Amino acid sequence: MSQRDEQPSASEPLDRVDSATEAFVAYRNLLFTIAYEMLGSAADAEDVLQETWLRWAGVDLPTVRDARAYLVRITTRQALDRLRVLGRRKESYVGPWLPEPLLTTPDVAEDVELADSVSMAMLLVLETLTPIERAVFVLREVFDLEYDEIAEAVEKTPTAVRQVAYRARAHVAARRPHGIASPSETQAALEAFQYAVETGNLQRLLDILAPDVVALSDGGGIKHALLRPVVGADKVARLLAAGWWQRESKRSVKLVQINGSPGLLVHVDGKIDGVVALRVENGLVTGAYHVRNPEKLSHIKREIAVSR
Repeated sequence: MSQRDEQPSASEPLDRVDSATEAFVAYRNLLFTIAYEMLGSAADAEDVLQETWLRWAGVDLPTVRDARAYLVRITTRQALDRLRVLGRRKESYVGPWLPEPLLTTPDVAEDVELADSVSMAMLLVLETLTPIERAVFVLREVFDLEYDEIAEAVEKTPTAVRQVAYRARAHVAARRPHGIASPSETQAALEAFQYAVETGNLQRLLDILAPDVVALSDGGGIKHALLRPVVGADKVARLLAAGWWQRESKRSVKLVQINGSPGLLVHVDGKIDGVVALRVENGLVTGAYHVRNPEKLSHIKREIAVSR
């Protein structure tokens, strides 16, 4: 056999790897967003993407009709497996569990539906769904996949998926924020919130807090945080004015994009110490979420691209 005849067999594996890599890179942001919305954890979403790549790299590409659908299917199944493990892990978690915040790129806020779907408030609502309900809701309502595609991803019949989607939609509708606040509304509330907390102005806090506002903080048993939710404007205002959310003196607060909406990034002694995100409805703060667990702040050092 001539050297010319031998060359295709030597280059073929490289061509296949290049094609697999190209397809994976093209859909990586989409796959990360699916995994993150299903898990509420950027670190676990990255692990799911690693598993997805390992499986995708071994696929016989000529047999794949739709690379996007195939990759979504792998990612969904890996995320479902991880979600069940996370559920057991959360049972022994110290204090309230909050999603891992993301420092998102400015363009995310321009896609109102995407920004709402990755918001801290929505991720907390998704936590109340079963793993299958969460997967079906995310794939259908956020990414607009057809029922047949979702059925393959979750290994159920299209009829069963429609029933799950109906239940999940009703469940989320009863618990999600009523009306999506615009970025300008959220930022205005956040600036007032920041001023009130920094000055200890109790009345200013009461002016921007809804009567049934809920404050949650997540220290993971590592950092000082509230061990249970605090409900009610008066209680939340007094806690915030007293500085429960940050007691150290060398503090700086910066307005950034957290999960597609304005949020606060807190530094103490030049190091990231926490993130504050708000749920805003009708101009009032209905939810205040403070993440201090250091294990959940690693993805705050750089902007993360999410997409649909």
